[in-house]
Amino acid sequence: MDSDQAMALLERGAEHIQPTGGLEEKLQLAQGAGRQLRVKLGVDPSSADLHLGHAVVLRKLRQFQDLGHRVVLIIGDFTATIGDPSGRSKTRPVLSLEETRRNGETYVAQATRILDDDPERLEIRHNSEWLGPLGFGDVVRLASSYTVARMLERDDFTKRFQAGTPISVHEFLYPLAQAYDSVAIRADVELGGTDQLFNLLVGRDVQRAYGVAPQVALTTPLLEGLDGVEKMSKSLGNYIGIAEPPEVMFKKAMQVPDALLVRYAELCTLLDLDDFERQADASPVGAHRTLARELVRSYHGEGPIEGAEARYDAVAKGAIPDDLPEVLIDAGELKEGRVGVLRLATIAGLSSSNGDARRLIQNRGLKLDGEVVDDPKLWLELDRPVVLQKGKDTFVRVRARA
Repeated sequence: MDSDQAMALLERGAEHIQPTGGLEEKLQLAQGAGRQLRVKLGVDPSSADLHLGHAVVLRKLRQFQDLGHRVVLIIGDFTATIGDPSGRSKTRPVLSLEETRRNGETYVAQATRILDDDPERLEIRHNSEWLGPLGFGDVVRLASSYTVARMLERDDFTKRFQAGTPISVHEFLYPLAQAYDSVAIRADVELGGTDQLFNLLVGRDVQRAYGVAPQVALTTPLLEGLDGVEKMSKSLGNYIGIAEPPEVMFKKAMQVPDALLVRYAELCTLLDLDDFERQADASPVGAHRTLARELVRSYHGEGPIEGAEARYDAVAKGAIPDDLPEVLIDAGELKEGRVGVLRLATIAGLSSSNGDARRLIQNRGLKLDGEVVDDPKLWLELDRPVVLQKGKDTFVRVRARA
């Protein structure tokens, strides 16, 4: 791949690359010197599960690896104890070192579904290695490299300051600690979401203050979730998990809003965008299937695609799939071998409470063995397995424990 092709690949789906021309210069210098660029991504693993929103920046990292460079994935076990204030309207809850390290292990296991785990291309570090040993004098020196006025230029800090919402002093330390990571590992390039641009640019200034060549900042967009509005988030339920089973991934990909099809293709795949955009204009359903197949291929390989698509089609036609999760009902839940349908739906995980199950039934959203349940007072004998269905495509098989 020549330099123009490399830049085209790295610019695809990138929101900001600063300074202008800086990345191309770094690539050329590295090639001339016969060395790898050190490309950094820092993550505070507040959650153990990764979704396509996380994958956007991880895929960009993989592109640097494929070009021969070295990715440094920093698990922010120390910075997570400060709490990243980026995009926050109030102080963020912090995690313990133990929590972040536990989540970090799962994060790395899932991230390497995307990243090349060759030790020549991937370096995994924890920033407690260098932030933990800093003394108070070291922190004062770090803090002296930046001003309060410049810190308050950050949009979320500005809004909180103007609204009179408290900003703790330790929150000012977060961008500085992240910047010190770049000093410690001598980052040539740092990646992050668009909400991290300020922090990445602080890294350039702090590197200069410590006599390190400043990094290039590259940000990627924040991917909207399946609701088409909010950022993809597990807590909002609008996500596609990269470790989800193929049939679940396929089904969720078919739910991507039409208006976001090309954006998903650009940020989550290497599909030819011109071809895909033409397909999306001509046949949104066909484009959905192309996207769904490509996502399953990316995270599960070629083999499961046909089965995942067949399952989706069968369920869409009203069929009950064979491969269902199963829930066993303890004898203590039964009264003379029977159980109320409200309690059954709750135990099966299809509702959060009996009241929630009642509303589900009133909205004709619950089926039993393919038939709509219309009586919330229904009692069932569990002398055989039964299939409960919520909505169009959520199934569970329920049986009494032997």
